[in-house]
Amino acid sequence: MKLLSQLRTSSFQLALLYMVVFATSVFLLLAFIYWRTAGFMTAQTDETIEAEIAGLAEQYRGRGVNGLITIIRERVARDPNARSVYLLTTDDFLKLAGNIETWPEGSRTSDSGWINFTLDPAIGWQGPERLARARIFDVQGGLRLLVGRDVDDLTNLKRVIEAAINWGMGITLALALLGGFLMSRSTTRRIEVINNTSRRIMNGHLSLRIPTRGTEDDFDQLAENLNQMLDRIVYLMEGIRHVSDSIAHDLRTPLTRLRNQLERTLIAVDNDEAREQVGRAVSEADQLLATFNALLRIARLETRGNSADMKVVSLDELVSDACELYEALAEDKEQNFSQSLEPGVMIEGDRDLLFQMVSNLIDNAIKYTPEHGAITVAVRKEGVSAVFEVQDSGIGIPDSEKDQVFQRFYRVGKSRSLPGNGLGLSLVSAVAEIHQGQILLRDTHAEGDMPGLTVAVKMPAFTGVRKRIKATQAELAVEAADEKRSPAEHNA
Repeated sequence: MKLLSQLRTSSFQLALLYMVVFATSVFLLLAFIYWRTAGFMTAQTDETIEAEIAGLAEQYRGRGVNGLITIIRERVARDPNARSVYLLTTDDFLKLAGNIETWPEGSRTSDSGWINFTLDPAIGWQGPERLARARIFDVQGGLRLLVGRDVDDLTNLKRVIEAAINWGMGITLALALLGGFLMSRSTTRRIEVINNTSRRIMNGHLSLRIPTRGTEDDFDQLAENLNQMLDRIVYLMEGIRHVSDSIAHDLRTPLTRLRNQLERTLIAVDNDEAREQVGRAVSEADQLLATFNALLRIARLETRGNSADMKVVSLDELVSDACELYEALAEDKEQNFSQSLEPGVMIEGDRDLLFQMVSNLIDNAIKYTPEHGAITVAVRKEGVSAVFEVQDSGIGIPDSEKDQVFQRFYRVGKSRSLPGNGLGLSLVSAVAEIHQGQILLRDTHAEGDMPGLTVAVKMPAFTGVRKRIKATQAELAVEAADEKRSPAEHNA
């Protein structure tokens, strides 16, 4: 599977393209060399045959037919290896001289005068079978003459060159493929390092940076640019967070004093209309204080990270306590509030933070579910995960906004008319991240026009194995510390 994914990378495809271009270039070069080499050797053979024909023609002009027959016989006698082939016949193909007995099959009808044939016993050849090339022409007086050369070595050489070209192309393709694979593998490793680091950064580890090799190549430059961009983003995020936290912290005190003064004014005022106006002002001040408190609470959670007070918590009991607190509120809206709590679901976490998360989700479900709606709170164990789930038949969240509702102050369009500050799910997200949890949102598909919403929080379930591992690690740490003590300390 990993090899298949590497073959799909753009770096391997680019290397494959270069391989095809390189192999094509090598093939054209070798083909040109073969064409020139084979053509040169064939031309040399033809020139040798032409030279012999010219010599025989000169002998014929000077000495006649008898002289031609004599010179052919002398040349055959002087060539024990039979490199040359001769045959002189009458018009009716009766042999007069030569080292073969009959004309090769098909040679009598040659239009160009050049023929390629096999020297074998069928034409009266005495030696082993070999390949030959010859030219035929007519002599004055009705005679026919065939002059040729043994080209068996030339044919074998051509075959050797063809085999070398085939092997060369095969080796070239194999080396190019191997080189492309190694190049793409190296490139893929560098890209995978960047991808893995980027994924971890996106999951919240903003302190991570993409490693460099110090080679100052393109990948190092890319990593350095990305790291600088990440530093700038973190700096801006921290600046925005610091400003918002400072504003929340600085304004909370004067707002608290303002609220207290309004509350004292509310007690002192006798006019009903004035009391009503002051009461509304107190409610607005409470809303602002709740917003600032939520901002500060989220900031503290994001700052403390995984340093929360982690203890073993019974999730089903914690959710049961929260349901008992909010059940009366659901009854006031005549909602069908039900529970499905699997006993014995344990997790490791901060009870106060978990209670805040559970309360926020149940409160949201009650707030955004209309009268006579249905709300179901469930706790169950799925494999190694503990799941807390709240299901309602309320207004729901559009799919296009499900990834944005965890942002601070973000509110779904359909919920803007209802009270709230858009920080409840941000707080839930912060608590879930501390407990290594994952939040899943999906539509409930309730009856009627409202889609409903199901919020599920998956967190690692606590097992006794983890507890034993931690206890063993603590014991080993104590033993290691004890071994480092001096003998005097032991005696003491």
